[in-house]
Amino acid sequence: MGRPEHGHELQIYLTTTEGAISAALVQEAPHFKLVYFVSRSLKEAELRYQQLEKVVLSLIYAARRLRPYFQGFQVVVRTDYPIAKILRKPDLAGRMIGWSVELSEFGLKYEPRGSVRGQHLADFAVDLPPEGDEFYWKLSVDGSSNRRGGGAGVVLEGSNGILIEQSLVFQFKVSNNQAEYEALLARMELARDLGVSWLECQTDSQLVEGQMNGIFQVKDDHLLQYFHKAKQLATYFKRFTLRHVPRSENGRADTLFKLAGGVAKGGLSTVIRQMVTKPTVECCTINTGGAQSTWKDEIVQLVRRQDDGGVLSAEEAKKIARYCLIGDELYRRGYVTPLLKCLLENEAEYVMRELHEGACGRHTGGRTLRARVLRAGFFWPTLEKDCMTFVRKCGACQKHGNVFHGPAVELQGIMSPWPFAQWGMDIVGPLPTGRSQMRFLLVAVDYFTKWVEAEPLSKISAAQVQKFVWKIICRFGLPKMLITDNGRQFIDKKLEAFYREWGIPNVTSSVEHPQTNGQAEAINKIIIQELKRRLGEAKGAWVDELPSVLWGYRCSPHGATGESPFNLTYGTDAMVPVEVGEETLRRKGNDLAANEEGLRGNLDVLQERRETAAVRAKALKRLVVRRYNTKVRPRHLVEGDLVWRKVGEARREKAHGKLAASWEGPYRIREGLNNGAYRLEHLDGKAIPNTWNISHLKLYFS
Repeated sequence: MGRPEHGHELQIYLTTTEGAISAALVQEAPHFKLVYFVSRSLKEAELRYQQLEKVVLSLIYAARRLRPYFQGFQVVVRTDYPIAKILRKPDLAGRMIGWSVELSEFGLKYEPRGSVRGQHLADFAVDLPPEGDEFYWKLSVDGSSNRRGGGAGVVLEGSNGILIEQSLVFQFKVSNNQAEYEALLARMELARDLGVSWLECQTDSQLVEGQMNGIFQVKDDHLLQYFHKAKQLATYFKRFTLRHVPRSENGRADTLFKLAGGVAKGGLSTVIRQMVTKPTVECCTINTGGAQSTWKDEIVQLVRRQDDGGVLSAEEAKKIARYCLIGDELYRRGYVTPLLKCLLENEAEYVMRELHEGACGRHTGGRTLRARVLRAGFFWPTLEKDCMTFVRKCGACQKHGNVFHGPAVELQGIMSPWPFAQWGMDIVGPLPTGRSQMRFLLVAVDYFTKWVEAEPLSKISAAQVQKFVWKIICRFGLPKMLITDNGRQFIDKKLEAFYREWGIPNVTSSVEHPQTNGQAEAINKIIIQELKRRLGEAKGAWVDELPSVLWGYRCSPHGATGESPFNLTYGTDAMVPVEVGEETLRRKGNDLAANEEGLRGNLDVLQERRETAAVRAKALKRLVVRRYNTKVRPRHLVEGDLVWRKVGEARREKAHGKLAASWEGPYRIREGLNNGAYRLEHLDGKAIPNTWNISHLKLYFS
């Protein structure tokens, strides 16, 4: 150790461990010199100090031990901890404010630590963060209001061990949501002042998290100003995230919030407790020449004029006939109860919310809510309309609302231009395990002739589907279109490349909307029903019975065309076993020449039969469409609408069981397609794959 030279600054380096603090006072100019070194062990209470408090304590200890040096030289504190900004904050409390006052007399400078010369100082750099590192900070907030006032708890924690806790006490009237925003803004400003670059916030308020992440709309004008202020502060950080956590995971911030309501003297003295006298943002209103009048003011004036003996017009007397003043409160004489208390807009909002969502509330319809409001003894002019609107906008009622079963758009039939031009394909299964471990059935049906192809499979894959389609191509030629659902085996990239190679358009139906591929679904039902009737108890023999089922279907006249699929395909009826068991004229008169001539004649009239079958099928479709459309309750959506999406079985939360939600969302309409199909996107603009039919969507009210 050496004596410092006057005219040159002294530098002090600080370090802490879990059980000790130390400081080294050096002079780096004109040459490096160690002036003094102090250290001591931490006492029992000091062991529980936060990391930042230990660093400040080491500086306080050095200032007391080395007071002559601090008074006679300019001392530069070399540290990467933000103790300068913390000590200069006006809202310090407890020991920190005492330390700040004690250090203020020395005129200390605070600079980043930088490089350290001398091996004897290496121990001081072990636990301190290196220059230039960007730390990850975590912010937890919780705020609320009650009859005694409002408060919030805030915890700002750095990855380098720094922990800043603050309890905010609001000396003005706040709502719960406003208290959450106040807490968030206060700590975001502190993080900005500390130079934080990465900040992750967590809150137990779903509303604040939803609004900040673009999930919920900000409808309240006052909260909108908080929202814009928070978005502005978020731009100061390189990375800013806000996520929702359950209250159980936000325990420390919740404890600090409770501390805001009142704390015993001496309790938790290390926590910064700040009194907030006014809101962070002021509600901007336009003054048009006085306080805004309410619907009650005019009636109260008329009632008082009448009570004072004033003369009212017939219209004014009729207007206030059912109103009376009791003290300063306005009441209306009602039919449900003798007197109904008249409420303003904010009071009516509370009453509806309490009766609909409160402890004694019930998520009923608008008319029931209106009746409950009247029975509770309240009234305002737009009571019925407000109750209907409130129920319609209730998030829980929308999310768990009834599922629509009626059609929302008119039926659009699918017509095939010629035989084997348009095929529908679907999968049946899993079925009972049959021969060769067969458990699935791949089915394809031609939309014109109703011809069916089916193949049993042990497992479903895109390669198996490709082989099946190739067999259809080799037998019936290239189809004009294939219609499938959105199963993974039907939308595989290799299978799509195969379709493109052969120029076959593959059209997929909307998710969970099998009506688009209704022909294939109908054939599936017919095959399953026939297998049930044939198999009895031997369910595993379905693979052996499948050819007989297909043969019987192909040789049976179809109701839509009036002809059998075999006849429309080959121009004549197939020879069936009954004609062998009980001979018919066609089998007895086995004249090859006459038979060949008859077959040629059938081919000449085949086109006529097909045209007649097409006309008959089209007429039947028109009849079905006409009957279907009588049940339609039209619903129309446009681009930009927010919608709920029905929760299918695959997306339903299994753990919720019978209590699972019926709808999920909201989502935004990205694009409207034909025949009730829509493309959706998340509220952040990320597209949702596939199309969704309007039967699975309903409008979101906010």
